[in-house]
Amino acid sequence: MKCPMAVLLVDDDRDLARGASLRLKAAGYHIHLAHDGSEGVKVARAVHPDAIVLDVRMPVMDGLKALNHLRHDRGTSDIPVVMLSASLVDQQAALDAGARFFLTKPYQSATLVTAVGKAIAENQK
Repeated sequence: MKCPMAVLLVDDDRDLARGASLRLKAAGYHIHLAHDGSEGVKVARAVHPDAIVLDVRMPVMDGLKALNHLRHDRGTSDIPVVMLSASLVDQQAALDAGARFFLTKPYQSATLVTAVGKAIAENQK
């Protein structure tokens, strides 16, 4: 039996992270959690997940800086990233920085699961 795909979920809003985590687990993913960009980069380097869901606006290190670190590290540069933000202003910056998908908060949980699935599938081609 194949191990479930791993997703790293990085969001400082613990309630949103818990909800997204439950929905992704229900879809069959194994979830790793981090609550700021710096912690997210460390976890990504340690576990090399199949995809990362990354909030933009966070303390310590925001999601755009974290994405920059991930893209410039040989060990994490190939991991597809789905960015989240309540601000549409962040969308173009996130996509320009290498995010595969951008979801505006609040988002439908089914949309998140679909974006993660597509990001992983595209990455496996």
